[in-house]
Amino acid sequence: MRVVMIGTGYVGLVSGACFADFGHDVTCIDKDASKIEALENNVMPIYEPGLDTLVETNVKAGRLSFATDAAKAVAEADVVFLAVGTPTRRGDGHADLTYVYAAAEEIGRLITGYTVIVTKSTVPVGTGDEVEAIIRGVAPDAEFDVASNPEFLREGAAIRDFKIPDRVVVGAESERAFTALKELYRPLFLNETPVVTMNRRTAELTKYAANAFLATKIAFINEIADLCDVVGANVQEVAKGIGLDKRIGGKFLNAGPGYGGSCFPKDTLALSKTAHQAASPVTIVDTVIAANDRRKARMAEVVTRAAGGSLAGKTVAVLGLTFKSNTDDMRDAPSLVVVPALMKAGATVRAFDPEGMNEAKKHLTGLTYAESVQDCLAGADLAVILTEWDQFRALDLKAMAGALADKLLVDLRNIYRREEAERAGLSYVSIGRPEAGSGIALTASVTDIGARGARH
Repeated sequence: MRVVMIGTGYVGLVSGACFADFGHDVTCIDKDASKIEALENNVMPIYEPGLDTLVETNVKAGRLSFATDAAKAVAEADVVFLAVGTPTRRGDGHADLTYVYAAAEEIGRLITGYTVIVTKSTVPVGTGDEVEAIIRGVAPDAEFDVASNPEFLREGAAIRDFKIPDRVVVGAESERAFTALKELYRPLFLNETPVVTMNRRTAELTKYAANAFLATKIAFINEIADLCDVVGANVQEVAKGIGLDKRIGGKFLNAGPGYGGSCFPKDTLALSKTAHQAASPVTIVDTVIAANDRRKARMAEVVTRAAGGSLAGKTVAVLGLTFKSNTDDMRDAPSLVVVPALMKAGATVRAFDPEGMNEAKKHLTGLTYAESVQDCLAGADLAVILTEWDQFRALDLKAMAGALADKLLVDLRNIYRREEAERAGLSYVSIGRPEAGSGIALTASVTDIGARGARH
């Protein structure tokens, strides 16, 4: 099939390259000429493992191309995807659909013959209706359908998620559109991938509901971690104990400094705004948003308390800046809150991230960017693990203890065990895991309280 992808951001580029790898003829369109030139030279605008190889392979095979002018490709296309940005709108928190609507109007002027226009971007319920109205307004006689095909790609594992998905969600209003999109995804039938069909509005809401639910799991386990710190329980064991329940599942139950990235913060807020506008508020999601904001701010307090209550005059080595590992994405990363808070508390911050420092420099100033882990640790007083990069999971802890003046490691991702850190000569602080021996008295006191309450 002939496919056009409008937008070469994270979703558009990964999806376009994967469709090409399925054997389709794909053209990715972007108005940024420098970005298109870079892609033609196999220079990726984002860091995603394996993406450069996938793009290069399919360009050489003649299945994938890039352009700034959409006219020819759209006129010949069977399916046109809208994969442009939908950032949070300044002032009111709603999703900004400016780029979606502009792309829809342009497509309407270019399509010839029957075409399926698909929103791949994450959009509020009813956006497809407006896209259809826009296209119909500029091309009243055009033969087309508008569908919704939300993406469920994890940054750092996007190619695998596209090729081996849990499901493919397709929302449309005609059997002809369903048939076209099923043909597009036909290679996945070999893996018996469920293709879930529904109406367009249901598909739009499904995307938001999925991300809101995952964000809720993260916020939930982070609050349980806080409770574990107080009562002397271990959040990792709690997560295992509940995650083995198939109704709950173990994914997204890792306590940490809060969620970030391109999806969860933006999508939970947009869902909340849509729900309030519809006079049907999603109070659980509202609470999740507030809890996650508090979580990020609290992490600087955890570091300060671990350092004895003051960071004045201290040099803090921060390991990891991106919102998660295997990406250079800094959008709503916890580091954007934690690092400024550490500096405000009087600390000098030196940071290292394997892939994210170029992006970080656009957002974080006033700190020193190190060239390696070793450079980051040298001469610092304490270290903080903020992102769970694989290379941070196998650090030489004895060398770290030798490099840090205060021999203190604050592990906000619970990568290490207290015993191994202490054997290496480090003082170790994690989240939601009690210090040795601290849980006994606390647990007893809680039991006593419960017993007294039962007697009354």
